[in-house]
Amino acid sequence: MSVKLELYKVFKEVAEAGNITAAAQALYISQSAVSQSIKQLEAELQTRLFARNSRGVSLTADGKMLYEYVRSAMGLLETGEEKLSQTRELQMGQLVIGASDTVTSQFLLPYLDAFHRQHPAIHIQIISGRSHKVLGLLQSGKVDVAFASTPNDTGSLDVFPCFATHSVFVAGADYPCDFDHTYSLKEIAAFPLILLERKASSRLYLEKYFLQNGLRLHPEIELGARSLLVDLATIGFGVAGVTEEFVSRELASGKLRKLKTTFEIPPRSVDMCTLHTVPLTAAAQRFTDYVKNSLSK
Repeated sequence: MSVKLELYKVFKEVAEAGNITAAAQALYISQSAVSQSIKQLEAELQTRLFARNSRGVSLTADGKMLYEYVRSAMGLLETGEEKLSQTRELQMGQLVIGASDTVTSQFLLPYLDAFHRQHPAIHIQIISGRSHKVLGLLQSGKVDVAFASTPNDTGSLDVFPCFATHSVFVAGADYPCDFDHTYSLKEIAAFPLILLERKASSRLYLEKYFLQNGLRLHPEIELGARSLLVDLATIGFGVAGVTEEFVSRELASGKLRKLKTTFEIPPRSVDMCTLHTVPLTAAAQRFTDYVKNSLSK
């Protein structure tokens, strides 16, 4: 097919030039090569495509019909090449990111803002989900980049740590507890606890830590949204297990206060993940490089 494609290129040039000499000059090949190409194409198609006249050559009826299809096909190929070039140069394209709402709002927003300003023609799509969901989307090719908490299976992934998160316990400023007291694991477990639902990776991590220390958590309230968890803790419904980095504004404003503890839960990492074996699109490569360079600084 690649050989015939070259023949069609020659055919199209001769048809538009109406002259073999002019077509040869435009194609930077010899006149004999042009003539031979036309003869070969006519032999393969078993029809005559050109008729000679005093000024050069003109298309036959079959030649005119074929020319319309060849012109259209060549135009599509040129458009495809142009769009591919534009994609490489980030004049168009798509970037699909998987991340939780919290990670998007608390971490990604400034990166998305700067990238969009620099490359406004790139369409950015964000698919929301917890770590296990966005990693599944990454593995199935539905997102280009996923932001997730410390993936368990990193064999098929390229992982770049973005920031550390710390699990802490907080309560509303007026909650009836002693904020000067240093609480043990057992004392924390005895509070009316407000936690995220069990499919949240931060909840599972918290439970695992307590189980390793011989305690099982029995929350009074389980929620799907971090914002609602913060709201209920603020109005005194109980002690909430939260990610400290995601409630920094509430802690700074005094709406929430952190309980002192005799223990410190090991931090986790939120990582930028891509598939190890799949080349990134130009947009995804540029975005991941931007995040890495920004964090390195």
